[in-house]
Amino acid sequence: MIPIQHLLIFTSLLFLTGLYGAVTRRNMVGILISIEIMLNAVNINFIGFSRISDVSAEVAQVFVIFVIVLAAATAAVGLAIVLAIYRNQKTVYTDEVDLLKW
Repeated sequence: MIPIQHLLIFTSLLFLTGLYGAVTRRNMVGILISIEIMLNAVNINFIGFSRISDVSAEVAQVFVIFVIVLAAATAAVGLAIVLAIYRNQKTVYTDEVDLLKW
């Protein structure tokens, strides 16, 4: 069995990688992928903490499935917004999109 410290280090690095990607990317699709990486780190934490606590594995799996469904819905809505912006602005770079500016 993997010690929880190793799991926490791995998920912290995974989350920080996603956070770095979300903050530094200019491409909207890359930002969405980085957010998905962050949510996957949270899912791994859910499963890891269910192994060491007295919570049943089924409860953790329900939370993980809920987060996966939430991530899929977020990705679908995010990609729809990106496509709508691309059709109007002809770009997917965040610094070139100025829809809310006068």
